[in-house]
Amino acid sequence: MFVMMIAKLTSSFRNEAYLLLNFGAQYGPLVANGEWYRTVTAIFVHGGILHLLFNSYALFYFGTIVESIYGPEKFVVLYLLSGLVGNVATHLLYYKSVSVGASGAIFGLVGVLFILGFKRDAPFYVRSVTGYALLPMIIFNVVYGFLPGSGINNAAHLGGFFTGILMGYLIKPVPSVYSRKKSVFLAWRAAALAFGALVVYSFMMLAFRSII
Repeated sequence: MFVMMIAKLTSSFRNEAYLLLNFGAQYGPLVANGEWYRTVTAIFVHGGILHLLFNSYALFYFGTIVESIYGPEKFVVLYLLSGLVGNVATHLLYYKSVSVGASGAIFGLVGVLFILGFKRDAPFYVRSVTGYALLPMIIFNVVYGFLPGSGINNAAHLGGFFTGILMGYLIKPVPSVYSRKKSVFLAWRAAALAFGALVVYSFMMLAFRSII
């Protein structure tokens, strides 16, 4: 996605916001005009190489931990649901701003790990990256996001974070594949596939329209 954006940028004189919108960025007036799928596609679009690299590192770090605790199906649902809720919060609070990035989804993973630190069923080997251990990072990001000119979307951060806390409170870790109930496992797999289908459908909707 980012490579395609770079290629198009070098071959045209369109400004950055227009380019981002072409590739699925979120913008309140467009969402309100029926382009709801931007609340999904914007999760996968980034505003620059540093933005992409930072989010990729954060996703790898927190995503690996969450996936190892909850399994791939729950991870997919947690990640995409947090990103979607974060973007809905963005639509409500930053209606006229162009927004991109996976920060809301990543903060959902942080929220899951944060609440996990206060649960009895938390695996002992992740105690150092859950609960109060995450507070300094959370506080820094939120406070920095409120500084003028930071360019950080705290609506997405907090929307995703509280979604992660709620989901982390409701769901349980998966000790091993052998302990899974088949019906529960199939339900989570179906949910993960549904979210995956939503992503594909959203990009198809984007591809069949033009903002020219």
